[in-house]
Amino acid sequence: MFKRFRDDMKKYWKYAIYSSKAQLKAEVANSYLNWLWWILDPLCFMLIYVFMFGYVFKSKEQYFAIFVFVGITLWDFFNKCLLQSVKIIKNNKPIVSKVYIPKFILLVIRICVNGFKMCISLLIIVAMLAIWRVPLTLNILYVVPILITLVTVVFGISCFLLHYGVFVEDLGNVLRIALRLVFYLTGVFWNIMSRLPAPYNSYIGKGNPIAFLITSMRQCVIYGQAPHRKLLLLWFLIGLVLCALGIRKIYKSENSYVKVI
Repeated sequence: MFKRFRDDMKKYWKYAIYSSKAQLKAEVANSYLNWLWWILDPLCFMLIYVFMFGYVFKSKEQYFAIFVFVGITLWDFFNKCLLQSVKIIKNNKPIVSKVYIPKFILLVIRICVNGFKMCISLLIIVAMLAIWRVPLTLNILYVVPILITLVTVVFGISCFLLHYGVFVEDLGNVLRIALRLVFYLTGVFWNIMSRLPAPYNSYIGKGNPIAFLITSMRQCVIYGQAPHRKLLLLWFLIGLVLCALGIRKIYKSENSYVKVI
């Protein structure tokens, strides 16, 4: 299976990149502000949350604007990739019904599209760090393994959502409700470790992968601390297992997808 996956990635990688660029251009083709929306969208959400929780509810979190923006950036990538993966086969029916393409390549395309937008937000975070003069340490290098772990976990979960989304019509609605709950348990605009009583803060902060990765990103970027390395490695390995099992399931069932849709 690994050899087949590797060969398919080599064969269809250029197509995935080309398709990602085409989708990015199509998103802003009829917009007056064009690509500026990719900057304005997360910035507007950040300003709303900063106003509500920074001024209305008097949050005392240090560098609160950056704190919120880091959470929004990672959550937005996680949320969009999962929601889009459920209907990705049905939304690409003209392609999958006429030519063969490994179905996970469709996930790679969406991850590239959402990943590009996340990179723009990460550049905004860099600018915010400079404006607020946040002291940086070498621990900021942990950003790389954190992002790799995020992509790995997202791809692994998305593989299963792609598969079951073909057969379960209401999965998208269930997932949307579940992600709303996860959103409030992730700490996008509040600190899980300080706001929740023990041991619930530890359970949610470590057992929820996106909550753990957001907290880890804040630790290394804003506070100059190293994340929990063993737990970061554990979630990366869990992501790899999910990827392997998900790809195996897709390969095993992809011939039946066209019949269902």
